[in-house]
Amino acid sequence: MKQTQTQKYSTLQNVGYMLSVARRYYKSVPLLCIATAVVTAGSTVAQMLIVPAVLHQVELHSSLPALVTMILFFGAVLFVLYGLKAYLAENVSIGREDLRLILITKISDKMAGTSFVNVLDTEFNNRVERSLMTCQSPASATEAIWNTLSDLLTSLIGFAVYLALLSGLHPLLLVVVVVTTVAGYLFSRRVNRWVYDHRSEEEKYQGQLWYLQQISADRSYAKDIRIFGLKPWLDEVWARVLRLYQDYLRQRQLHYLWIDVADLFLTFARDGIAYAYLIWLALSEGLPASQFLLYFSAVSGFTQWVSDILTKGSELHRHSLEISILREMLDWPEPFRFEDGKPLACTPDMACELCFEHVCYRYPEAKKDTLHDICLTIHAGEKLAIVGLNGAGKTTLVRLACGFLDPTEGRVLLNGQDIRQYDRRDYYALFSAVFQDFSLLEASVAENVAQRVEGIDTGRVWQCLDQAGLSEAVRALPQGLDTRLGREVYEDGIELSGGQTQRLMLARALYKNGPILALDEPTAALDPIAEDDIYQKYNQMTAGRTALFISHRLASTRFCDRILFMEQGRITEQGTHDSLMAAGGGYAHLFAVQSKYYQEGGSENGKQDF
Repeated sequence: MKQTQTQKYSTLQNVGYMLSVARRYYKSVPLLCIATAVVTAGSTVAQMLIVPAVLHQVELHSSLPALVTMILFFGAVLFVLYGLKAYLAENVSIGREDLRLILITKISDKMAGTSFVNVLDTEFNNRVERSLMTCQSPASATEAIWNTLSDLLTSLIGFAVYLALLSGLHPLLLVVVVVTTVAGYLFSRRVNRWVYDHRSEEEKYQGQLWYLQQISADRSYAKDIRIFGLKPWLDEVWARVLRLYQDYLRQRQLHYLWIDVADLFLTFARDGIAYAYLIWLALSEGLPASQFLLYFSAVSGFTQWVSDILTKGSELHRHSLEISILREMLDWPEPFRFEDGKPLACTPDMACELCFEHVCYRYPEAKKDTLHDICLTIHAGEKLAIVGLNGAGKTTLVRLACGFLDPTEGRVLLNGQDIRQYDRRDYYALFSAVFQDFSLLEASVAENVAQRVEGIDTGRVWQCLDQAGLSEAVRALPQGLDTRLGREVYEDGIELSGGQTQRLMLARALYKNGPILALDEPTAALDPIAEDDIYQKYNQMTAGRTALFISHRLASTRFCDRILFMEQGRITEQGTHDSLMAAGGGYAHLFAVQSKYYQEGGSENGKQDF
């Protein structure tokens, strides 16, 4: 199995990262970890000392008051320590959970703000899903690590105290303990390394299962699953992926089993040697009963501390591997400039000319270019239509114009300047857009149009809805602009039809009022009459602004100043509707086919997809 990934961050670096996050947001979290470790180790030591101490007083024939005083002293110490331990256990989770939620916010910010090209990267998307899994519950690495650190610190404190108690014994005994501990740690580290090196395999299976789970529960797939009988097929795919994932899990658990076997063997060796030595001291040198009991308990506890250090060390390493995935996702390189880019001021009346200079584009891992040597100038204030068959490169061209992609060859210029020099978010502010894949939020109509919660200009919202042909439908809703959309968040939410949703997205684009309007099939869900009604208003809606339109229906773009006809990633024809019809080329042929289709009745909604 080919694996090329290497761990970018060490365990110490990842612990340092979590401490730095805690120091920034919740300083109490590491302090509570330390307090919990001290109290837990202290209560264990006090519990271990009480019986040998009482037995020692008996051996010294101490008075009853002295014996009772000692018992009461230890009882009071244990009462305080166990009380503190219970108090800390009730209060440590709040800050830890908040830190986990903060990391989820960081992941969301990365997803929302990353360069668009990263969204097209399967590896990045898999890493995002895996990162979210490290934060999905208190048992996930980003929260569980604090328990592990606290337990590890407890073991180290106990190890140090018990080591001091056993310092009077033969040094060879301590050497045996140290050697077995180091051997166990190195073995467990090597096994966990296998798990990390194969993490991409786990990510792949988890991503596939997550995808199948999502589409099986998504209402948008419900009709297809029932009409086409897709359930057996989905069950078969799920079972096949699940078998592969289970095979991987068996391999992983087998590696973890070797850690447990090594731990069992090393513990048996340490205990056997230590107990034999103590019995020899008692029989040959007359070790007092109280000291025998003290050493016996100390050795037993010491081996347990060693075992805990080994176990918690491996557990910390596993947490570190998960946190490494999260950090690698957060540090995923950004090909676009953002805060380090040149600022770009934007006003609604800004004159914007876009120029493509010998632009080619190839999607990641594609075998050939999607666009080939595009040379194009979109003049300020021009209304440009882009038409052609599916796969001609229309959407890719608009993506490059909007700055979602950078050319693999050539340049895209804004008013003569390469757009790659600008803060890409400032550049995005130039565009009001409606794409084929739109985002309808579970919020009110007004919030969806204005894309904000506060400071909404309701008068402007109504104006944009009217321009998009949706104002009458919104006025008929139960709460008008305050009507909530969608039913996944709100019980009283309503669902718009496909055509109404596209009109809402158009109103949202108009509300933003950017100097460039980009519409990628904005009327795909509308019938030809409704579509014609929308396009009749475009001259008024786009006055003074640069506008880009993608459409499959050629008749709807006749109002544009210029029409580009694309074939196989190239601009093969351009001109006005009349000039292209007179040329008798590909545009004229496609227009004739569509016109004949409509004249003969067409489909139920009058739409044909080319």
